[in-house]
Amino acid sequence: MTTATHDIVGRGNRDGAQLFREWYADLTRAAEEDRGGAYVFVMGSLAELLRTFDLPIVFPEINSLQTAVRHVAAEYLNEAEDYGYSPDICGYVKADVATQLRGGQLPMGRIPKPSIAVYTNACNTYIKWAEIWERMYGIPTFTLDVPGSRAAGAQTWPGNQDFENDRRYVAAQLRELIPLLEQVSGRSFDIDRLRECMGHANVMAEGWKRALELNRSRPATFNALSDGTIFLGVANGLRGTEEGARYFTELVEELEYKSEHGIGTISDEIYRLIFVGVPCYPIFRRFNELFTELGGTFIHSTYLWFASGGSNLGYQYDLADPLESLAEGLLYGVRDAMDSMFFQNHAIENMIDEFAADGVVYHPIKSCRTVSTGLADNRRALMEARDVASLFIESDMMDQRVVSEAQLKNRIDAFFEGLASRRLQSGGN
Repeated sequence: MTTATHDIVGRGNRDGAQLFREWYADLTRAAEEDRGGAYVFVMGSLAELLRTFDLPIVFPEINSLQTAVRHVAAEYLNEAEDYGYSPDICGYVKADVATQLRGGQLPMGRIPKPSIAVYTNACNTYIKWAEIWERMYGIPTFTLDVPGSRAAGAQTWPGNQDFENDRRYVAAQLRELIPLLEQVSGRSFDIDRLRECMGHANVMAEGWKRALELNRSRPATFNALSDGTIFLGVANGLRGTEEGARYFTELVEELEYKSEHGIGTISDEIYRLIFVGVPCYPIFRRFNELFTELGGTFIHSTYLWFASGGSNLGYQYDLADPLESLAEGLLYGVRDAMDSMFFQNHAIENMIDEFAADGVVYHPIKSCRTVSTGLADNRRALMEARDVASLFIESDMMDQRVVSEAQLKNRIDAFFEGLASRRLQSGGN
């Protein structure tokens, strides 16, 4: 391995992990200083706007999944259930409730209490979740009602009257939000600071879109499940920052290098897979190994689509008209996120063709009905439209109690046997 290869390959994962540690260190300092945070979600976080008010930005979804990745989620889930929350509701919500009961303490650090919650209607749980903080802390909450697609293939675009009406509707809500943020933060709105944050977000979005495109390479330059989750963490946590923009610029440099030199994410890529749903975080590393050990690489996923806050689109804000452009970007991003859950089939068909995928893995989970409802029907429709292998496996993103590695392995092994049989019958190697 040359010095250049050693320095650049793996840099995205190393730097991403370091940035994540620093992000939690900043949140811990904010908690120690008793600074209230803005609680947001990945689908429509409005980080660019919130940063102009110097509000620490807290992503409860990311905090909760960290408890699962670090194998302590059971403690948090049990504490929330003992407090009175049902085993049937979202595991992210329950882990966050326990986090609040623990004074914000998490494996990665401590998060500040909320001073405001800002969220969209992209997930129905967001609204009920914010009501918990409202009851706990008496904070203001602000729901951004972002219009979604009316039906599959019914999206509208700039110039269309329906789109322009939707954009104006979102922009009006942003104008209502700004005075509330001024009141909560004690700071005046600075439109030039917003332009600066949006400029950094433009660089990040351009890099994220290019990174996804580079996984068309054979072998794939990164694993959409394991590596992609690190990239997502930076895309959300550092959105609108100079550090986040620089990270994605350097990530593209790394992936371009890997593509040009034929360096893959695993040594022997045999099958190229698309992942649909949310990862199995309680056994995250092992879950990924169940596929990579048999030569499978996840080259794309709907998770990188709906959980990236719209950055996957590469949308570029117009800095000359920041508020209207922010409204348009929010409309694009949230609508696209909802499409990835409700109208995903056409996009998956395109992924199969563009990324030369051999199979699609559907992973519905107990905790999230929003993501999981309809996946069986979606799979059936895909199989009618495309002659592609597919796998349907169920577990959870948080709850170890409903995760059976043995059952998952049996289903995955059988899936790979089918992939091998298909390749043999087609005369492939």
